[in-house]
Amino acid sequence: QVQLVESGGGLVQAGGSLRLSCAASGQTFGSRAMGWFRQAPGLEREFVARISWDGGVISYADSVKGRFTISRDNVKKMVYLQMNSLKPEDTAIYYCAAGRNLIHLATTTSVDYWGQGTQVTVSS
Repeated sequence: QVQLVESGGGLVQAGGSLRLSCAASGQTFGSRAMGWFRQAPGLEREFVARISWDGGVISYADSVKGRFTISRDNVKKMVYLQMNSLKPEDTAIYYCAAGRNLIHLATTTSVDYWGQGTQVTVSS
């Protein structure tokens, strides 16, 4: 079992930055792919970014490419999402996710573990 707890959300003006953190506990964190999803008001939960177990393979949604950076620290059992140049359309609850491998983080239905979410609000 893996437990995931997000932090770092908050209110920021458009163009600003936030860094989200996800603390993992339990077993096999180092062998799991990790990712971030988000869910905006009235919309479905959507993929944001994912990273392989060793950090060597990273993917981003087109909507955040060039602005967001995902990273992980397997010693600290942490995964991060650095969000720069934030836009109002980035406003959402952001969820940390874990999967057996990268393909399990491609869609919400294949994710193995979810965090509780952290709210990010970007004002104009």
